[in-house]
Amino acid sequence: MEKELEVTKADFTAIKETDQVKRNDALQEEISNIQKTYSGALSTYEKLLDAGKLGKADKVSEDFAKVLKLLSDKNYATASSVLSELNKGLETTQAKVATEFKVPMNLPESSQPPTSGYSRQKVNTDSGGFMVDIISADLNSTRVIVDTASESDCGNDCPVLSLGEYVSRNGAFAGINGSFFCPSTYPSCAGKTNSFDTLLMNKDKKYFNSDNNVYSVVPAAIFGSGWARFIGRSLEWGRDTGVDAVIANYPLLVSGGQSNFSGSDDGKLTGRGSRTFIGAKDSTVYIGIVHNATSAEGAKVLQTMGLHNALGLDQGGSTALWYGGYKAGPGRQIPNAILFVRR
Repeated sequence: MEKELEVTKADFTAIKETDQVKRNDALQEEISNIQKTYSGALSTYEKLLDAGKLGKADKVSEDFAKVLKLLSDKNYATASSVLSELNKGLETTQAKVATEFKVPMNLPESSQPPTSGYSRQKVNTDSGGFMVDIISADLNSTRVIVDTASESDCGNDCPVLSLGEYVSRNGAFAGINGSFFCPSTYPSCAGKTNSFDTLLMNKDKKYFNSDNNVYSVVPAAIFGSGWARFIGRSLEWGRDTGVDAVIANYPLLVSGGQSNFSGSDDGKLTGRGSRTFIGAKDSTVYIGIVHNATSAEGAKVLQTMGLHNALGLDQGGSTALWYGGYKAGPGRQIPNAILFVRR
């Protein structure tokens, strides 16, 4: 299916690059139709990948194969119609899965995170009860580090590792997936596979993507010995290498003990799913997952748990959490990970 998408992309590029003088209204309309339906097909393809719906002998895969055939036949109107129905069906399925998700009956209920170590618990908010996996550690005895598979900036075909591999090679006792990136399985990531573009300082004190984040408004978290600092915009941070770790991502879920995120038009954040995070209160650092929640609901849960600050991390197919083994995941291979190591 990915190869067929590439053929459609090549057709679109060829038409788009037609001599400007030779273009006419009909050609412009064809370019617009290809661009619209191709973009829609890419978006749907990536949603189906994340939902694990491709490669199965079912109606979803059959319908998407039909879309590709319609695109190759330049039947854009019908392709768009089938895509629309596919997306509606996917949204219905996701809503059904979210509704059917049940917090285990025997799960302990507590709005307090563990003082140290790992806990799976139910946290009740005014939006309902949520299952939370959370790991706590003291920043006076624990060092937060960010490890990267690449040694320096990487724009395409970047190296990746599993969370377990990051944990193993650093002797870490806990870890979680890191920042948003462009997976190699996404056709829209062609030419920038496995890359990420937000600010980060890894365990070797190497800053990544420094030049293109001078004016960045992406939130970031910084960790040192016994302390953590969360900022609303990366541009507020210099390039100090005296700290233990720096990682930028979004959204900033909790700030100053209050929920800081109520929603957005970003589809990655509005649907229900596993919401990974890194947070802190005083000299305690937390990593974990709020399950079957929107990002706004995840923010409310973490506020209820008393975190002073919390930053959202990558999610979906990247979701992975480690404490003496996988508590969630392993997820896809990733270009960076957040780890807890002993000081």
